[in-house]
Amino acid sequence: MAKTVSILNQKGGVGKTTTAVNLAAAIGIRGKKILLVDIDPQGNSTSGFGINKREIKNSSYEVLTGEIKASEAIITTEFEGVDVIPANMNLAGAELEIIDMKNRESILKNALAEIWDKYDYIFLDCPPSLGLITLNALTASDTFLVPIQCEYYALEGLSQLMATARKIKRMYNPYLDIEGVLLTMYDGRLNLTQQVVNEVKRFFPKKVYSTTIPRNVRLSEAPSFGQPIMYFDKNSKGSVAYTALCDEFLSQQK
Repeated sequence: MAKTVSILNQKGGVGKTTTAVNLAAAIGIRGKKILLVDIDPQGNSTSGFGINKREIKNSSYEVLTGEIKASEAIITTEFEGVDVIPANMNLAGAELEIIDMKNRESILKNALAEIWDKYDYIFLDCPPSLGLITLNALTASDTFLVPIQCEYYALEGLSQLMATARKIKRMYNPYLDIEGVLLTMYDGRLNLTQQVVNEVKRFFPKKVYSTTIPRNVRLSEAPSFGQPIMYFDKNSKGSVAYTALCDEFLSQQK
């Protein structure tokens, strides 16, 4: 059965989707079978794997609204070991449509149940908010991974995120746990970076990955070519970093 991991931070621009795409791709290269479920209406994970959002017939929107099975939305990518359930802007209205549904917090969990045994890992690329879609993601997940930008406002909102996670653990998913915290846009030359690192480690003792993700131009360019960084430029600093994160992530799995 797949381990399901939500990748989330309600603050945008922290490298959440970059992490979802590149961690999924790196683990796929290691021979694992991966499903990335894009549940962010912006659909950037979908684009990151070279899928044209305008040509999607079935997406995570149809899965969440119960129009189709999860298996009907899966797209097999050209990248080793990685399948995607894509997203597009239709998803922006999904929360309004499912708000009155019975067991609305478990819609995604129930939808994914039919395909759990087909994958080693399922990653959920969450929207930058703590709404009903993110509630569904955390109810469906074993763990959640939090990318944090090494900048001044990094910890803003994190206490709210953790409070939400604790509430979901208490009410809907007693097995939910934090997978790890990833420091992104890292620049070790800056004093501010070290201050943020120290603060994050104090906030999340023993949960911060030793791998950090640097600022890297090639990492920023890769999505516009529809490729994860290890396919776009495997020798870049970004590729090396996400490959190291992949190895660290896998080494921690029981």
